[in-house]
Amino acid sequence: MCRSIKTLRPPALPEEATEDEIRAAALQYVRKVSGFRAPAAHNQEVFDAAVEAIAQATADLLDGLEIRGGTATKSVATAPTPAA
Repeated sequence: MCRSIKTLRPPALPEEATEDEIRAAALQYVRKVSGFRAPAAHNQEVFDAAVEAIAQATADLLDGLEIRGGTATKSVATAPTPAA
């Protein structure tokens, strides 16, 4: 698809993907699918909305993935510990 979009999950990325990395991947995806590097003014709003929607979906995906034999996902790592 788009060679400039990199894998954002461990072990390909040693730590959690940053918001900037997620947004950059979403932007590359929207650019590829739309065929526009920078949209015309009349398409800017829908272009930006697509980038935000894809960035959110990507963050949700990464948060929900369970990586076996690797590091715990964010949702597991932040689970509360039982009171003693």
